[in-house]
Amino acid sequence: MTTAAENRATPWVTLPREAWATLARDSEMSLDAGTLDRLRSLQDPTNERDVAEVYLPLVEMINLHRRHHKGMYRDLNDYLDISATSTPFVIAVAGSVAVGKSTAARLLRELISRAPDHPRVELLPTDGFLLPNAELEARGLMTRKGFPETYDREGLLNFLIRVKSGVDRVETPVYSHVRSDVVPGERQVMEKPDVLIIEGLNVLQQAPLGTDSLAISDFLDYSVYVDANVEHIRSWFMSRFAALRESAFRDPDSAFRSVAEMPDEQAMAIAEGFWSNTNEPNLRLNIKPSRERATAILHKGADHVISEIRIRKI
Repeated sequence: MTTAAENRATPWVTLPREAWATLARDSEMSLDAGTLDRLRSLQDPTNERDVAEVYLPLVEMINLHRRHHKGMYRDLNDYLDISATSTPFVIAVAGSVAVGKSTAARLLRELISRAPDHPRVELLPTDGFLLPNAELEARGLMTRKGFPETYDREGLLNFLIRVKSGVDRVETPVYSHVRSDVVPGERQVMEKPDVLIIEGLNVLQQAPLGTDSLAISDFLDYSVYVDANVEHIRSWFMSRFAALRESAFRDPDSAFRSVAEMPDEQAMAIAEGFWSNTNEPNLRLNIKPSRERATAILHKGADHVISEIRIRKI
């Protein structure tokens, strides 16, 4: 017979949205419609109610972690009698293509920056550490773009080591979603942020088996996984692809300019190929298996709206 204690033996507290929303204490913090428009990705339905009911409690919890994190390192440095420089609190936002992780990351950056201590918050999309398209082509990896092996993993780890070591100024590569490639010579500069948010597909993965290497997750202080059923994410991906054909793909510099001018049926067949051959396999093999390593999981329903929140308690 299973005991009540065994039934409770889970690392998670799972709350429906309605219960989670009651945890928010700072009812004064909000984002206006214009700010939300600026932060939302294409076709993302996030609204002011989502901010109040989902993101505000999440940010309050993150700020609680930040306060305890700062105190722990201060006490540790005192114990070791060392004078340590301040380093950023690092948050990861992970999830599939088209699930809404970029919107979530931008909302967290905006809301955390409004905390009473007014921290400087930087956001780093890991797309900048994708290998350039020419190198992917040379390695035969172009059809696996977004898989772990298509990133400059060593470069990303070196960046995190420098950031966590308190280096005053660090630079990272920049990715252009218009050109669908890393921009040669362009750099994002960071100068000792208080909070660093890293957003990407594979940021919660462990180091490859059989190696003694570090992983991105070794440098994280908090992590959020944006979750949804695979069939729902596929629907959102296809819908967003269709919308991009009428907007960003029409940019003269877009790598997908020709797709915007194709007949609908041909273009959507290409989208289906991207999903079936690359995005879904990457989700099932690499991204989703890392979900349980997150501190918080935001689960979305078929309507693209967060319905349930899971918080790691142990």
